[in-house]
Amino acid sequence: MAKKAKKAKAKAKRVVSKPAAKRAGPDPRKQFLDSYEREHATTMRVLAAYPADKLDLQPHAKCKTARGLAWMFVMEQGLGATALTKGLDWSKPMPAMPPPPATMDEIRAALDQGHKQLAEIVKSLSDAQLSETVKFPVAPKTLADVPKLQFVWMLLSDQIHHRGQFSIYLRLADGKVPSIYGPTADEPWN
Repeated sequence: MAKKAKKAKAKAKRVVSKPAAKRAGPDPRKQFLDSYEREHATTMRVLAAYPADKLDLQPHAKCKTARGLAWMFVMEQGLGATALTKGLDWSKPMPAMPPPPATMDEIRAALDQGHKQLAEIVKSLSDAQLSETVKFPVAPKTLADVPKLQFVWMLLSDQIHHRGQFSIYLRLADGKVPSIYGPTADEPWN
């Protein structure tokens, strides 16, 4: 028994006990930027699939045209850039949205440029700056302080929402709906 105890003690001395490495949680900025890049690529594929001659499609009088809905993606990129750099001033009326360009290629180019600009802003801000808040409507007649990183996540979620709407426009325009989160009738995974 004493021999076994000595062997175990000797073995324990050989094993160097290292303190457990402090594990940091996932980097919230990286998580956002990874998702932002992935979702942007998907949105660009959906917009690229839209028939160029059907940009004035308006499924209902209360709906935007396809051109107007696609332009919404660009406007939200601008809203995000403004919120992160200057803040949003709700004491003044929101300026009118500029009209969308004539072609989907122009819309896609503007979206790509806005996407890159917003990504660079997010990369350039410190963690403390990303924790600062912006005022944003969260309910009727209700402004709240929303942390900047949460705000850009909200914009990304809204882009995904509008992309879902746009995929219906794409189907109505007889376009081929690309894979978004899984196979489609036009892009099966078999």
